[in-house]
Amino acid sequence: MPPPVYIGDEVTAAGFRLAGLDTLVPAPGAELDALNDACARAPLVLVCAAVACRIGEPAVRRRIVDCAPPVAIIPDLAGVAPLPDIATRLRRQLGLDG
Repeated sequence: MPPPVYIGDEVTAAGFRLAGLDTLVPAPGAELDALNDACARAPLVLVCAAVACRIGEPAVRRRIVDCAPPVAIIPDLAGVAPLPDIATRLRRQLGLDG
């Protein structure tokens, strides 16, 4: 079985490579291609939040909803890109925020 794939910055990718993951550090504009490549070959894909922001919410959401392979958004090293607040969004959609 191939290893999981991390998509993100070079420094974090170095750590994930040490842990045995394949890594992709996409050039600007190549983020969606990197995500598609990773999803075609990996059993799990981890995407840093900064890369996910550059890909765009619709494309990332499609991959997350597909569930094959599982795609997870993780914090970026600099903390520049916020993680999606799924709990707040879900409460709002259910009408529980008031």
